[in-house]
Amino acid sequence: MKNTLFLLFILLSGFLCSQNKEFLYEYKFIPDSADKKNVRTELMILNVQKEKSDFYSAEQYAIDSTMMAETKLGKMAMPPEKETVRESVTKYHNSDQILYTTFIMYDKYKVKQDIKLQWKLQNEFSKILNYNVQKATTEFGGRQWTAWFSKDLPIQDGPYKFKGLPGLILKLEDSHQNHIFELKGIRSGNDPFIYPDLKQYREFEMNYSQFVKKFKNYRKNPAADLVGRIPDQRDANGTLRTSDEIIREINKISLERLAKDNNLIEIDLLK
Repeated sequence: MKNTLFLLFILLSGFLCSQNKEFLYEYKFIPDSADKKNVRTELMILNVQKEKSDFYSAEQYAIDSTMMAETKLGKMAMPPEKETVRESVTKYHNSDQILYTTFIMYDKYKVKQDIKLQWKLQNEFSKILNYNVQKATTEFGGRQWTAWFSKDLPIQDGPYKFKGLPGLILKLEDSHQNHIFELKGIRSGNDPFIYPDLKQYREFEMNYSQFVKKFKNYRKNPAADLVGRIPDQRDANGTLRTSDEIIREINKISLERLAKDNNLIEIDLLK
């Protein structure tokens, strides 16, 4: 067993030192459990570097990179009105701790979380993109998950917060197929990799239990943190709208949106 782990470490070190690798995943998910026909699809990137990996939306990365470039040129950078996956995950190869980055309203949250998944290897095998894969199962976030991993790619990593198998996870899905990640391609990455930081948001750092409390309060009262941050203002017709009126409207719209975002990947956050 020790010899096997040592060999895996040598293979992993050689693979990672050669160059950063970007693993491209198609992510299909159903945001609203009452509307199963509404399936969103997004391209996600697992960028594996020597000491860590970053998992993020390819489209959001392109948006942030463009906005940063425009900002450096002194231009007013405004994001497009398109919904993307804004969460990202940084995992460290020699640690159980991850860094989960997400947004609540207009604020950015960096959440430290320890994750050690209890995987059960199954005696089932298949092929994905010509790689030999084996089945494994685990529980996480209130869901049952099935992963197909490949020892041909000796990286103990995968989509989102999933890691810890003796090979890269090529496909991952929950038992109801509400969230499905599947590898679609591999390409060389840039070294060093730094995700663009727009510095346009208030940032908060916290542990996972603090985040859970914050998140649940947000789901109940989305606009709570906007009190005192939005001044009275006049609309296009010149009608004065007070800060309280604006915040009540934002809260109403946000609650309606959140009601249709009820099928989270970590469903136990809604309990």
